[in-house]
Amino acid sequence: MENNPPRPHLFGLLAGLFLAAGLCFASIVFTRTWTHLHESQVIDVTGSARKNVRSDLVVWRASFSVDDEALLNAHEKLKADLEKASAFLRSKGVKEITILPVQIREITARAKNDDDEAVTKRIGYRLTQRIEIRSSDVAVTTSLGTESAALLSEGIALVSDGLEFVYTKASEAKVEMMAEATKDARARAEQIATQGGRKIKELRTARMGVVQINPLYSSATSWEGNNDTSSLEKTITTTVSATFALD
Repeated sequence: MENNPPRPHLFGLLAGLFLAAGLCFASIVFTRTWTHLHESQVIDVTGSARKNVRSDLVVWRASFSVDDEALLNAHEKLKADLEKASAFLRSKGVKEITILPVQIREITARAKNDDDEAVTKRIGYRLTQRIEIRSSDVAVTTSLGTESAALLSEGIALVSDGLEFVYTKASEAKVEMMAEATKDARARAEQIATQGGRKIKELRTARMGVVQINPLYSSATSWEGNNDTSSLEKTITTTVSATFALD
């Protein structure tokens, strides 16, 4: 009568076979990767560059309105208020003020006619004057929103429509950062090539990626590229896809 091998021995044998198969597979993958790098004539890598900048232009838009039963009277009031608002802003250091088109809206109310029917009746006009200020003096312009409250004593409610912060030297920065991203791509390519026993010979092609301008420390991305105008401090990020010849 034949004796069957004990089960622990059988499990150990199977485990050994699986381990050997795994090591063999890993060796094949490593060998193929090394061989591909060894035989390839080029290597493709992506480099990146980041730069923190401070906005050098601020755009402030604001508006104020006047109401009157007669359109001509409303226009005269608006003109007088514009002169007061302009004088106030210049006293705060604003040099140029862009006067935007006036918006005119009828003021209406529900009423009843002689037949006791509900109708819409015009009771006056509301004229809204919008202004825009563009300045490189960021500190002065950003404080206008709060300081303009002083105009309330003259009957002028200057309503801020928000601030836009712009970095006007973005185009120059992109050129500089493209060179830095290409340098970073070369450093990465050299590290990879060294592992395969090769050396970088020359740059074949380079293609700049989408530029992202985000609030400071933000890493948000979009296919079209971000162009943040909400923050004073910004981070510009760019990438370069490069192809290097191998020696």
